[in-house]
Amino acid sequence: MKHYTLNSRSSLVLEGGGMRGVFTCGVLDNLMDRGIEFPYAIGVSAGACNGLSYMSHQRGRAKFSNIDLLEKYHYIGFRHLITKGNIMDFDLLFDEFPNRIIPYDYEAYAQNAGRYEMVTTNCTTGCAEYLEEKSDPERIIDIVRASSSLPFVTPISYVDGRPMLDGGISDSIPVVRATEQGFDNCLVVLTRNAGYRKSAKPSFVPSFVYRRYPMLQEAIRHRNSEYNKQMELVERLESEGRITVIRPERPIEVGRMERDTRRLVALYDEGYELASKVAIR
Repeated sequence: MKHYTLNSRSSLVLEGGGMRGVFTCGVLDNLMDRGIEFPYAIGVSAGACNGLSYMSHQRGRAKFSNIDLLEKYHYIGFRHLITKGNIMDFDLLFDEFPNRIIPYDYEAYAQNAGRYEMVTTNCTTGCAEYLEEKSDPERIIDIVRASSSLPFVTPISYVDGRPMLDGGISDSIPVVRATEQGFDNCLVVLTRNAGYRKSAKPSFVPSFVYRRYPMLQEAIRHRNSEYNKQMELVERLESEGRITVIRPERPIEVGRMERDTRRLVALYDEGYELASKVAIR
């Protein structure tokens, strides 16, 4: 049994990971069932999406979008890449879903006293941007769409007229950001098993891809090494008892673009179960 004490310096840090984010959905639904809230939360990519439903207290909404909606509409696949230039149906995910299928509760989100940041990568600078919005629904969707815009397989998004992509390119596990904001008592939700590391080999970026954004190309090339450094930091802080981490314990079978809903349900259930084993007071 892990123990975590909520206080004024508490933060909830949510890694991305595409469809592996259903693990996070399980964790967040467990936290909502227990009435646990944080003064500060920060989410990246899929973590940003799932965190929004947590911040508006819409229990089960993130699970629905990742599992039920996928099963009904099959919103991931190369047919979307061919027809819309996007491997995911963003029209469904960021228009139909939040506005009509299960409307996002913007009022509840605005009334939540906790801060919530979503991480994006600025294509011009190649650096992370940490964006907050509580009052403008259109900008909220712009930010979360940008945070979830994967390189190579989704179009560049724009926030305030600035080109943005997936926050995981520049800051996959924003523990340092949370600490810099004064919230160093971190509960970190990861979507990979303990000890996971990406290939040390730099990612290949063809010269003609993102040629207008050389700093973005550089950030993508070094993404793996930066991610591994962040994982090493997380593991060190965890071993020192300075942060608490919830991560999958069973071997991960869910891919970033997973479409097998049985695997997704199993990973969601594991997230819920492991969160229940963390004593939070």
